Amino acid sequence: MIESELFDGIKLLVNLPEHNLYSGMQGAIVECYSDKAYEVEFTNPDGESIALCTLSPEQFIVVWKAKTKTWLSVAEQVAAIVNRLSEERRQEVLDFAHFLCQR
Repeated sequence: MIESELFDGIKLLVNLPEHNLYSGMQGAIVECYSDKAYEVEFTNPDGESIALCTLSPEQFIVVWKAKTKTWLSVAEQVAAIVNRLSEERRQEVLDFAHFLCQR
């Protein structure tokens, strides 16, 4: 599992309509709290802050590592999402992957 760290880039996995944020939007971790919560800033294309909110690790995946200045591969991002799913849902993902291989 990829550990979240200060200044990592993240992608939301959930909708947060109270903040006008939706699944797939990207932000940056600007504070790491001791209780496994993260303050994340979301900006518009001009770099202006549009939201600052505290998220739990279940609400996002890391897509860019600040320490190494590298994007996570698609495989790493998929693995991060799959690791959060129930065993039943993981089986569905595996079945779908098998289906894709047959095409």
